[in-house]
Amino acid sequence: MFFILTGVGILVTSIFAIRSRRLLISAVWLAVTSALVALLIYLLGAPHIAVIELSVGAGLVTVLFVFAINIAGEDTAKLLPQIPRGVAIPAVVLGFGLALVVVLRSAGIIALPTALEIVSEILWEQRYLDLLLQIMLIFAGVLGVLGLLSSDKPAKEMEEEE
Repeated sequence: MFFILTGVGILVTSIFAIRSRRLLISAVWLAVTSALVALLIYLLGAPHIAVIELSVGAGLVTVLFVFAINIAGEDTAKLLPQIPRGVAIPAVVLGFGLALVVVLRSAGIIALPTALEIVSEILWEQRYLDLLLQIMLIFAGVLGVLGLLSSDKPAKEMEEEE
């Protein structure tokens, strides 16, 4: 029952994050969504991944979003979606389907075939991909902060001003 409530909370807060008209409010809803995802991951029995999701998803990403919004401004121009609906809707359905399989498997309702058990062992027990993901996220975060703090002027213009 708690799994279902957490899943509904994730769905509701993610919809609020998408539908919010102000970017800062959307970033806060995204942080709440990430915290609920971390809670669900913890409940599913992966406390290390839950801590990573909480620190990176609810912490680092939110701080970077707020920092970028404060620098760039909160101009909410009417922009067209970058991903067509024909791609976005199947991707969302696939994501919810995979999440449902994980929840049902952890509850003991369904059993995975042998090939999926091997993939599950690689992803959840050996933790090689977790380490690679953390390295990539830290690297992307550092590059993002450096990009935000860099000057817009080329090096030649900066030398001419001096």
